[in-house]
Amino acid sequence: MEFARSRDLPIFVLGGGSNVVIADSGWPGLVLKIGIRSLERSTEGDTTIFEVGAGMDWDKLVAMTVAENCAGLECLSGIPGSVGATPVQNVGAYGQEVADTIDSVLVLDRKDMQLRELCKEACGFAYRQSIFNTDARDRFIILRVSYRLTPEGQPQIKYADLQKYFSGWTSTPTLSETREAVRQIRASKGMLIRPGDDDCRSVGSFFKNPVLTETQLQDIQHRAAVRNLNVPSYPALAAHHKISAAWLVEHSGFARGYTEGAVGISRKHALAIVNRGRARAADIVAFQEQIRERVDQVWGISLEPEPVFVGF
Repeated sequence: MEFARSRDLPIFVLGGGSNVVIADSGWPGLVLKIGIRSLERSTEGDTTIFEVGAGMDWDKLVAMTVAENCAGLECLSGIPGSVGATPVQNVGAYGQEVADTIDSVLVLDRKDMQLRELCKEACGFAYRQSIFNTDARDRFIILRVSYRLTPEGQPQIKYADLQKYFSGWTSTPTLSETREAVRQIRASKGMLIRPGDDDCRSVGSFFKNPVLTETQLQDIQHRAAVRNLNVPSYPALAAHHKISAAWLVEHSGFARGYTEGAVGISRKHALAIVNRGRARAADIVAFQEQIRERVDQVWGISLEPEPVFVGF
């Protein structure tokens, strides 16, 4: 940090690199790759605290907690990237969010170069956001995250895909069985990195699921009714409704497998923009803008990208 400051170099903090779109011109500064992989466990009452270095591979941590029969992260299996990235956008999937289990986050404050331990409440978690990607963007560098998990806890089977997977089971799935189910479901959507599968060349879901007010939801339902369509939605946050960004993309003319040159939509999931081989970053950005403009035109909804854009 002092090296960059003395030379007036901008700094980009890189985790696992799975959720970034990097400009064709690159980054005109210093890239700081977080490689802290420490791990400590402790017991507090009937919970187990995992204090994890920001550079540890996320899925390895999830596998470890499941193997130790600690509940709280099992539905977040298969997500690529590092531990330090998870608080930034409050990573979530299949009915769980990291905010459900994060106890505190150790950061380096770039304002005064001091270490600070931020409690869960100070992180300002909301749907796919925190202070780290809103009010305090670029202020903190995450060094360690502490998760409070439940030993011998039950898995959360509340997401529709998981309920469908386990329908007909006469016994409650174990944490390990839930983890395997999540990984299989993710693989079916091209959301696991597998060599040779060009549907995996993506940053995962490119757009966030929009969270609407009741008035906005009624407006989009009216637009859908004109086309004899039903809008899938579910509760999210107080007095708001979350709707499927994938549904909006598909019903705006971008079906799974849609391709323009070297860029396209995954054949397995409408939210994944994929590189078919030789796409430039500019091609990806132009394609996502085309999708956003069309969705706004058809549905009156402005989609918000999930990945971090670097160097643009």
